[in-house]
Amino acid sequence: MTGVLVDTNQQGSADDTAALDAYSTTVVTVAERVVPSVAALSVAARGRQGAGSGVVLTADGYVLTSAHVVAGAQRGRATFPDGRVVEFEVVGRDPLSDLAVLRAGATDLVQVDLGDADLLRVGQLVVAVGNPHGFAGSVTAGVVSALGRSLPSGGRLVENVIQTDAALNPGNSGGALVDSRARLVGVNTALAGVGLGLAVPVNGTTLELVATLIRDGRVRRAYLGVVGGGRPLAPRRTEELGQRRGVGVVEIAPGSPAERAGLRPTDTILAVDDAATEDAGDLQRALVSDMIGRTVRLRVLRGGAVLDVDVVPAELG
Repeated sequence: MTGVLVDTNQQGSADDTAALDAYSTTVVTVAERVVPSVAALSVAARGRQGAGSGVVLTADGYVLTSAHVVAGAQRGRATFPDGRVVEFEVVGRDPLSDLAVLRAGATDLVQVDLGDADLLRVGQLVVAVGNPHGFAGSVTAGVVSALGRSLPSGGRLVENVIQTDAALNPGNSGGALVDSRARLVGVNTALAGVGLGLAVPVNGTTLELVATLIRDGRVRRAYLGVVGGGRPLAPRRTEELGQRRGVGVVEIAPGSPAERAGLRPTDTILAVDDAATEDAGDLQRALVSDMIGRTVRLRVLRGGAVLDVDVVPAELG
């Protein structure tokens, strides 16, 4: 009997090589498209030098970066991959989202394509582009490790950030996090540990915020002073209230409107002025500027009871 022996190890190696080649091709293609849209930023503020990255939003000079990169500064210098070095001015900054918009004195810049972080899935390939330690045009790749994380920033909490294992280092802040089609889905904001990077999502809410920064230079926000995230409700409560989750309060800032109103760390916020809140993003979107200084009614689950709690939000400063 004649048989044909197949080296399965060799076949597996060929499959691995093909997969690696496909992965490499994707990352190379993304890098070639995105690197020209990421600038190295240099700022001087409060007697110190700082550095970071920025992503070109428009060909006529609007650049998106992290608010903490330009904290305390009104201007700085941007170096683009084509060799141009130009001055920029800070157009607007929003510490709560850790985003800022700059205007660089250049035209014909290569603007990045925009994606939607709301469509990301855990395990999806992402590529980070920035200028760590001053090494311009550095590219790292990884996957989306988790979604909906919280990031402490300036004594506040940036909500709904993207966690990735793409390597980030000092200088990456403000750089691009893009998907496999080279579309901007996040702005790299922090290195939280080895193999743990965080990025602010780019989605419809972010783009509205960017438009406000360009128009007004700031974002007026109502402030409660609570830290929390989505908390599932018991099936009975879900049927009774018509929602599956609320915002579970885990911490209350001392002296905040929430503390003055008597909110407790174990409370679950179900609604703000009858607008349901199922996660931190819902709560942030509900706290619009016209709520500043007026009484707002929160529907709160406390123990087994649903209560109405009146609070007067302050302006986030």
